[in-house]
Amino acid sequence: MLAKALSSAVVGLDSELVEVEVHIDYGKSTVAMVGLPDPAVAEAKERVRAAIRNSGFDFPSRRLTINLAPADLRKEGSAYDLAIAIAILSANGVVKDEHVRNRLFLGELAFEGVVRPTSGMLPMASVAPTNGIREVFCPTANASEAALVAGIEVVPVDSLSQLVGHLQGFLTIPAHEAESANSHELVSYESDMSEIRGQEHVKRALEVAAAGSHNVLLTGPPGAGKTLLARAMPSILPAMTPTEALDVTRVYSVSGLLPSDTPLVRQRPFRSPHYTVSHAGLVGGGNTPRPGEISLAHRGVLFLDEMPEFASHSLEALRQPMEDGMVTISRASGSLTFPAKFMMIGAMNPCPCGYFSDPGRECTCSPSSIVRYQKRLSGPLLDRIDINVEVPRVAYEKLTSVIMPEGSADIRERVQRARERQLERFSDTSQTCNADMGPAQVREYCTVEPAAQALLRQAMTQLHLSARAFHRTLKLARTIADLAGEAVITSTHVAEAIQYRPRQSV
Repeated sequence: MLAKALSSAVVGLDSELVEVEVHIDYGKSTVAMVGLPDPAVAEAKERVRAAIRNSGFDFPSRRLTINLAPADLRKEGSAYDLAIAIAILSANGVVKDEHVRNRLFLGELAFEGVVRPTSGMLPMASVAPTNGIREVFCPTANASEAALVAGIEVVPVDSLSQLVGHLQGFLTIPAHEAESANSHELVSYESDMSEIRGQEHVKRALEVAAAGSHNVLLTGPPGAGKTLLARAMPSILPAMTPTEALDVTRVYSVSGLLPSDTPLVRQRPFRSPHYTVSHAGLVGGGNTPRPGEISLAHRGVLFLDEMPEFASHSLEALRQPMEDGMVTISRASGSLTFPAKFMMIGAMNPCPCGYFSDPGRECTCSPSSIVRYQKRLSGPLLDRIDINVEVPRVAYEKLTSVIMPEGSADIRERVQRARERQLERFSDTSQTCNADMGPAQVREYCTVEPAAQALLRQAMTQLHLSARAFHRTLKLARTIADLAGEAVITSTHVAEAIQYRPRQSV
């Protein structure tokens, strides 16, 4: 007796259709699992056996062979349990083959037959429309996530016995009502710009960074407010587009970090790894490559506090993702690419003690130790940072002032308008912000008035700007012009963009 059922395997952030084949033959009662399963999949036979018996059905007492095709694709995780159980019941005559055919079954089984949720449901369900599958059975806890995939009907399942009853026609499980990715909900933020006293020029720099998704480096003494400013950054970022929200949700789903009550990530991510993070933890990797912090910060903020303390090889590994917006992890078995289009905010002290050039406290570091400390950030890495800003100590008068600083809502409104101009500008491309522009788009969209061209020429000579730094300065000036609502980049916009370059050539 032979039966088949369909499931799905996660490959990076994508998925592939998996056909579960079950063959029942005469012979000693054994269960063999083939098709390149990992230990979690190989153990499925015991979970499925217990779930079938505890759901009131007979488990075949003959030779049972289970094949997961294609055989050259490694199968991982526990999401195949439901498909294996349905294929066995179909081969045993409990469920008719026509009721199983062209349907996708996803979920882990508990011994008592309860269907448990699994990670990666969004990419796994995404395989259905491309293969002409219109009905997906998945755990109830994952139904909202799976329903984000357009063009399919998601049926939430609580237990194996309930699913069998549905397939046999004894009861009907209503389909889950899909939630629109365009729907909005109130988003709360941990920090607000109104809580930060002083540092008006730093707030302006962060506003420019948020408007164009530019990288930022904050330098200042301990206690000046660098971390607080960075943590307030999400509160001024524009709302994600539906496409961006689905991209971020896909990353968190595969990583197993998607909250059960949040099927769709609507708030831009803010990731702040400690400087002791491993290379694989930051960039991604492992025996089976998984997204790292830079991919978890996709379409959001990656905050690196005490940036010089991070391992140098990990920081240097950020250079390619900062430029390309993706990271490719290669292993002997193949390569996987994860998205990493993040906005980086770095924070550092000017020296080991933290008080170099601080007027309020004397620095105790030697000149050589200061140079060594600052050189922990390489020139090529600094060249990819658009905005360099000093964060000085806040004066007593600013801390005790009764004047309320501008709140994040007002700043976010200006940023949103600037981003809308950019979305309109790049409507025919995949870009969403000025930081994504390539050289051809810089030439097309960064129109500079004659007076500003002279200023750029002078900056190119005196600051020894590389071609990359020159283009980044133009993109930054384009963002400043967008905040001002102007079509042409003027000298004022260029001058502000130039002042964010490092003081000395790197």
